Amino acid sequence: MITIPATTEQTRAAYPDAEGFAERDGVRLFWERYGDGEQTIFLLPTWSIVHSRHWKAQIPYLSRHFRVLTFDGRGNGRSDRPDTAEAYAEREFAADALAVMDAAGVASATMVSLSAGANWAALLAADHPSRVDGAVFIGPAAPFGQHAARAAAIFDTPMESYEGWQKFNRHYWLEDYRDFLEFFFGQAFSEPHSTKQIEDCVNWGLETTPETLALTHAGRVLEREEFIEICSRITCPVLVLHGTEDGIRPFANGQELAERTGGTLVALEAAGHLPHTRDPVRVNHLIRDFVAAPAPPARWIRGRGRRRRALYVSSPIGLGHARRDIAIARELRRAHPDLEIDWLAQHPVTAALEAAGERVHPASALLANESHHIESESAEHDLHCFQAWRRMDEILIANFMVFDDLVREQAYDLWIADEGWEIDYYLHENPEAKRAAYAWLTDFVGWLPMEDGGEREALLTADYNAEMIEHIARFPRVRDRAIFVGNTEDVIPESFGPGLPDIPSWTASHYDFAGHVTGFDPGELRDREKLRAELGYGPAEQVCVVSVGGSGVGRALLERVMAAFPRASSLVPGLRMIVVAGPRIDPATLPEHDGLEVRAFVPDLYRVLAACDLAVVQGGLTTSMELTANRRPFLYFPLRHHFEQSFHVHHRLQRYGAGRRMDFDTSTPETIALAIAEEIGREVEYRPVESDGAARAAALLAELL
Repeated sequence: MITIPATTEQTRAAYPDAEGFAERDGVRLFWERYGDGEQTIFLLPTWSIVHSRHWKAQIPYLSRHFRVLTFDGRGNGRSDRPDTAEAYAEREFAADALAVMDAAGVASATMVSLSAGANWAALLAADHPSRVDGAVFIGPAAPFGQHAARAAAIFDTPMESYEGWQKFNRHYWLEDYRDFLEFFFGQAFSEPHSTKQIEDCVNWGLETTPETLALTHAGRVLEREEFIEICSRITCPVLVLHGTEDGIRPFANGQELAERTGGTLVALEAAGHLPHTRDPVRVNHLIRDFVAAPAPPARWIRGRGRRRRALYVSSPIGLGHARRDIAIARELRRAHPDLEIDWLAQHPVTAALEAAGERVHPASALLANESHHIESESAEHDLHCFQAWRRMDEILIANFMVFDDLVREQAYDLWIADEGWEIDYYLHENPEAKRAAYAWLTDFVGWLPMEDGGEREALLTADYNAEMIEHIARFPRVRDRAIFVGNTEDVIPESFGPGLPDIPSWTASHYDFAGHVTGFDPGELRDREKLRAELGYGPAEQVCVVSVGGSGVGRALLERVMAAFPRASSLVPGLRMIVVAGPRIDPATLPEHDGLEVRAFVPDLYRVLAACDLAVVQGGLTTSMELTANRRPFLYFPLRHHFEQSFHVHHRLQRYGAGRRMDFDTSTPETIALAIAEEIGREVEYRPVESDGAARAAALLAELL
């Protein structure tokens, strides 16, 4: 078995508006409250094998429409861990919930429970009806029976060996707790490609101890007849959601609970025990509609009476997407002059869009910040791109729900997603959500493992690739058009993974190729002397521009190159170095050197790069290809562990014969200064870059309108 590594807390999509501790009988219970809606949804704890973060895919969405309350159940998270079995009786958890409601100032709420939390929600609804507006039960662990294999497991007796459900044993927990967690959550997720969800749950399980978990299992539980009597006293509206492939609690449990409470049962076909994590879009909608379905729009326009409208989603990771997307949008309007384009985007992309006179949709303000997450995942010139993307899952589902709300309320003829990963993924997971023509753009295909990621990273990247391939094969109608920003030769000659297709042939079968999109016409910048004069560069100056893009990850490279400036100045007469910090790095926080210029955000950076004698950049595709198109020499330093820069971009630059690759770890200020002296002003012989990529991409999109 491949060990799942422990991880630190990932960036949240929403942070609480209030938090605190409620104390009951000496036990402190940590709670959080989100949003300010009139109605409250109380996301109850489940078994103490996890804490309240298992609701992370629900909190951002529901708290935009309601007030949301959560707390860590006793035994995990930031709540106390009593040391007696009696402290974990079912009625203790129910009493804790009331104490948290009182501490948070919540008079009544709709209770949403998972698995073991069903017992506490039922107790609250039966014994405290004035505090419960409704109850949603997900995969309820009601005492109506278990799967045969689990029912046969003996909890207290030591055994010679432990296989399957025999691992549900206190002695095995003390022997190999992690292996039990990996087994248990492997059973909880019957859905394929659930690696991230299993990893999360295992790590949350490790935040308590096997001794504590054993106490929770030994606590007082509700018997069948007792629970039936409780159900008979529930008068509030009830919704039961249960996966038909639940490997922890039989689907029959949900059926019987719905029957005994007079509730509505929704069978989640082919779903496992934790559908709120694996199928959050559907579960979020079911919860919202149960509590308060959205009001119908106050205005509707007949199809023939509508203007053409497109919604453009532009990735916030780097400013290059914004420039190429603006260029494509301008070409698209030439084909359809009456086209209205709304943009769903985040800072710093919004700054470029607004500067170009584009309309940023107000819903953009609701998006969770992806760039902040990427920065939080980075170290000194190090960004594990694939793992950072995996750990952005909470942000991605939150942002898809913003998109989904928007397109439910407003009609568009075309959706365009330039590496809007959340849009593409969740549309394939929920194909019924598609209600307009949809186009997907990307400049790379295929997740690739870094060498030091070992067996596990190779397994994970192949699993993500396999899921994508299966999505496209099963639902080819979701993408009306997939556009590769580049040419067939730019696709890296690698495999998606063991037993999977090779990337070039699969991509050629599933994509149209637009050629590279620079976002500008290199021909307009051919008169470099005129351009240099406009920018204030002297005829004798040797201009070196240092830029690291818009994400804020590049501080270490900026500082390393700035440290090379004094030595480079001695090697290059007339050297003028201009450091562009970008919109997310404060120039005032960078070191100072005499004669060194530091600037903040430069809107038309491509013009500065076209006029320079040398550029020093990271390994991002947009900037390096701008330099290639303008035939400028450059040094590029791919971020450590950034598979796209290390493999995909490097492959493309090799094809064009462009740039000099540098290794950050071995590049001292002295070696960088020497490389600057060797490369600055050098005549280059790059393969030409086409200038009509934006027009070609727009022509492919125009056919969908």
